[in-house]
Amino acid sequence: MVDIHPLVSPWGRFGLYSFYLDAPEPAIVDTGIASSPAEGMAPALEALGRRIEDVRWILLTHGHIDHVGGAHALWELTGRRAQVVIAEADAPLLRSRRAHVENYLDVRARYLHDPEAEAKQTAMAAGAISGEMEPTVVVRGGETLSLGGDVTVSVHAIPGHTAGSVAYVVDGQDDVFVGDAVQVHGAANGFPGYEDPVAYRASLEYLREVVRPRHLYLGHPYRTAEGVPYGVELDREQAHEALQGSLDIEARVADATSRSGPEETASVYSPFARVAEELGYTGDPTLEPSPFFTTLHGYRKELHGHG
Repeated sequence: MVDIHPLVSPWGRFGLYSFYLDAPEPAIVDTGIASSPAEGMAPALEALGRRIEDVRWILLTHGHIDHVGGAHALWELTGRRAQVVIAEADAPLLRSRRAHVENYLDVRARYLHDPEAEAKQTAMAAGAISGEMEPTVVVRGGETLSLGGDVTVSVHAIPGHTAGSVAYVVDGQDDVFVGDAVQVHGAANGFPGYEDPVAYRASLEYLREVVRPRHLYLGHPYRTAEGVPYGVELDREQAHEALQGSLDIEARVADATSRSGPEETASVYSPFARVAEELGYTGDPTLEPSPFFTTLHGYRKELHGHG
């Protein structure tokens, strides 16, 4: 059995979850932001009697800042010996800070009309991302990684939240790390965030029907329908509940979107004010990250065939 230890880092309005796999070649899944490895991970591992220098695998579930921001710093702390793994589709977000700014400008900037947005995003990326780097291993899904001894981790493509979202499964014990690919009701902003609704739906079904986690590890304190955050580790029953809940919520969002086309108004939710009203969503869509506009833009592309 491989012991799993959560490593929690604060950032903004919510916590970031990374995970230490106590394998012969130790691994850390996701890295938080630039400060996370030195300020959070290193002392947490020391308290466990482990050394961050001994980490040999850095497994990235996707390319968002709060998951890859600490990758370069963590890699440096391992003496540049750890192998850094990310999916091909999200690798540009590890290689370039500017790719994160472009991601913002391509989607959310269309709806959040802030003349200083580009400068703010550039500054945020500079501060939260510890360094640009080339991954050691690029995956697409279907690979098996050996963490020494008889410990292997299989890689599963689960796109939707991002194009390159992947799950890492500890073989033989069905511990599954999904980053942000299971959104339920969302985290800080109370709205699920995903770029591609069709892929997100299919990935949730794949996780539920094929992967069937014994334990599911989430990237943030995602919330139940009652607004109560799930814990760091979900058991089989909770995992099934979170997956089914995510599918049910996606179906509601899809239904509301299909019956309420974009309409420019003075609302802060424009052009999706009717969708927000139908779903009863009253969160602030201007707070970053803004899953409301990311998600609704995905449906707009799906339904209307344009970006």
